[in-house]
Amino acid sequence: MKIYKSKVALACMAAMISAQAIAEDGNLLGRLGDANNKAWFEGASIRIKELNISTVTKGDGSFRFNALPPGDYTLEIRYLGAPKSEHKVRILDGETLQQRFSLGLNEPKLDELIVYGQRAGQANALNMQRSADNLKSIVSSDAIGQFPDQNAAEALQRLPGLSIERDQGEGRFVGIRGIDPNLNNVTINGMNIPSPEAGVRSVALDVIPSELIEGLEVTKSVTSDMDADAIGGSVEVKSLSAFDRAGRSASLTVQASRNELRSETSPKVSGSYTEVMDFAGLQDSLGVAVALSWFDRDFGSDNIESNGDDEIEQRFYQINRKRIGGALNLDFRPDFDNQYYLRSLYSRFSDDEYRQANAFTFDGDDSEVERSSKDRYEKQEILSFTAGGEHQLQQWHLSYQLGYAESSEDEPEALYYKFKGEGFAINSDFQGQIPAIEQDNAAKSLANYEVDEISFEDNFSEDNELSFKLDISHDFELAGHSAQLKFGGKYRSREKQTNANIFIYDGDFDELDAGQFAASTPDWGLGDFGEGLNRQALRHYFSANRSNLELAALDSELESKGASYQSDEDILAAYLMGKIDLDNLRLVAGLRYEQTDFATHGQRVELIEDEQSGEENVVNSPWQGERNYHHLLPSLNMRYEFSDQLIGRFAYTQTIARPKFEDSAAFQIIESKTEENDEGGFDTEREAEVGNPELKPFESTNLDLSLEYYPGDIGVLSAGYFYKDIDNFVILADVSHLEAWQGYEEVTQPINGESAKVQGVELSWVKSFDNGLLIAANATLTDSEAITLLDGERFETSLPNQSDKVGNLTFGYENEQWSLRLTLSHKSENLEEIDGDMLRMEDAHQQLDFSGKYYFSPQMHLYFNAINLNDEPYYHYFDRRSVNAQYEEYGRTFELGFNWTL
Repeated sequence: MKIYKSKVALACMAAMISAQAIAEDGNLLGRLGDANNKAWFEGASIRIKELNISTVTKGDGSFRFNALPPGDYTLEIRYLGAPKSEHKVRILDGETLQQRFSLGLNEPKLDELIVYGQRAGQANALNMQRSADNLKSIVSSDAIGQFPDQNAAEALQRLPGLSIERDQGEGRFVGIRGIDPNLNNVTINGMNIPSPEAGVRSVALDVIPSELIEGLEVTKSVTSDMDADAIGGSVEVKSLSAFDRAGRSASLTVQASRNELRSETSPKVSGSYTEVMDFAGLQDSLGVAVALSWFDRDFGSDNIESNGDDEIEQRFYQINRKRIGGALNLDFRPDFDNQYYLRSLYSRFSDDEYRQANAFTFDGDDSEVERSSKDRYEKQEILSFTAGGEHQLQQWHLSYQLGYAESSEDEPEALYYKFKGEGFAINSDFQGQIPAIEQDNAAKSLANYEVDEISFEDNFSEDNELSFKLDISHDFELAGHSAQLKFGGKYRSREKQTNANIFIYDGDFDELDAGQFAASTPDWGLGDFGEGLNRQALRHYFSANRSNLELAALDSELESKGASYQSDEDILAAYLMGKIDLDNLRLVAGLRYEQTDFATHGQRVELIEDEQSGEENVVNSPWQGERNYHHLLPSLNMRYEFSDQLIGRFAYTQTIARPKFEDSAAFQIIESKTEENDEGGFDTEREAEVGNPELKPFESTNLDLSLEYYPGDIGVLSAGYFYKDIDNFVILADVSHLEAWQGYEEVTQPINGESAKVQGVELSWVKSFDNGLLIAANATLTDSEAITLLDGERFETSLPNQSDKVGNLTFGYENEQWSLRLTLSHKSENLEEIDGDMLRMEDAHQQLDFSGKYYFSPQMHLYFNAINLNDEPYYHYFDRRSVNAQYEEYGRTFELGFNWTL
């Protein structure tokens, strides 16, 4: 009997083992939203308790677990702002279970606050930040709508460690931890965006209207599957996708704004529409998202600036800026294993600027005044297309993307006038931020001036990039721990060219009456400006008389040829990266290889003025250069979860930044003058300004360490330390002492200098209270050291544009009808450049903005924004704050608008 029972037991065991051997693993495909399916939640942590494996929800709320043994499991869902919840699921043999989940919210009002308003923006961003493998700061589309920000740059200034460079009071370029924007990477929908501006790599994010953005993501510690050209960090702009919103959605915003300084009213209209629909017989398989934005803004600024010694200039700006943007995104998802997408974004930014200026040179009886005008229309365009797909092949995940982007800057028919006058009674003590100028009535009348020079420019620059990338990942188990191996590559081909056509007319103006161009006195608020210049009259005269004007042919050729060049850059990258979860520790480590082939060609342009031979001409000869280099760059990101509330991070990365195109371009502008000396002989003086195709890229070693405490609800308290050691820092230097430039008096050229170092601390606190109050505060304290060589002298300074204190403070309140925010942004003084023997400093800037909304219903609200409430000017000074370099004021701007959403 015992033998019989033993045989039966063995047979049962064999059957069980056999059944398990042939059992097929299953999959779980989930989607997390609110109870009413009004919104999906991104960045939520989803964990299978029995297997101790976890993942994070995507933008459409989806998540996936592959290769799960059949059985019963407990899903643990964590999302800041909602209580932790658990859900039971059963995975059957070979089945892919598809199921929707909702957050465990106990109060209906809390549910609404999580889905809409300030809480929504904070919750979404903090959850994505909390679950990220590396150091990130995120702005969601909901958060963008809570600030009076006109573009992507201004939306990013609210994040820890980020600051913006302004132009005419509007945010343009974004600095990450004080690093030059040229050393950051900007992508739109994963596609590297070339810069529309000539000579630079930095992308002015004011060309992208905030209405076209679904989210902004700033990565401060890169992983090996990311582009390496991110010394400061990487900015990812994400446009909206239909699958990121629940069901059909639509929005419409109508706004009017008024600039206090110029008393101009400006209209704005924007809208979006998304829908998920059936396609080719497949249910909810096609997503369509469309967004449009149009903004026509009239404003201006009043400016006064000096050289700190003997020159002061008054400037009056009248500006019209138009932003037109559109996005069309298509997603096709035939099943849960395959998806395809097409993303497009177009943005056109035009800047129509008319500037009138008075430049005073104080030199006793030889004092003079130069009056000038700048009539310039500039159009910048960015067009981006990306197409790709993602496929889940059992344990393997394959993704690929083909992208094309082009940017351009067109400056057609720019017209500049210069008028000169002498013998006026003028005086100034050069004291204070706004130095006073004394001038007699004769200096204020244009009839007492003569036309000195007219210049006409037609400039165009274009930057385009074609790229392809492939990423392959494999999920597996290693010694009982969840792990992933990821590898892939990317190819980028970039071409940037700049073409300048400059015509200088500098003679035959004796019979021209300058008084015919006079206009009424501009409303310049910084002192006495005198008569204005009639824009239409200046333009009409030039158009009618251009053929009769005397062209300075040599100067025109020198300026045009010297500013025209083309650069080509091919980058081939490959990487290998691994990720493993060791209980509460996640390690992400890898290597990235990047090969760069760079070539540039332009002109060697020499202006020769020889009194001895009587020769006076311009000699042009082609000049080209190339440089090939490669880097092997390691990265390590560690994330340790001490508890549900406390997370620690450490990162060691190496990154690079390729030199600016204007620094590495092949151009030489040489001026050679041969004049008779006192002894009757002849001396030749030569000066040059040249590019440097041999420049090495910046190389940086980066360390990051941080702690993040999430006390519950919607909030975080974080502190971090960062350190960057940057080699091959590019500086401008006089290289006339080198053998290649023997006989030259001065040769200005960018060269690789010594190292620069940056270290700092980032602090942040965000808290949403149940009574509707919201507080957000962040501060970044930095210290930097850089070496600058000027006229052979070695200067130890801070990094240019590096503020040692950057911070934001926000107070907000929200209930069912009101949403209010008051925000203060602060940026301390920083070194701009060394100007001669003086330090030119940018003064501290702090700006107060207000945003208020009144909700008629969850679908409709009225809003009011007040920008620069404290009327903060833009101020630069030399050495001491009392020595003006530039003072500019913009006034307050008020916006009133209506928003409707479906």
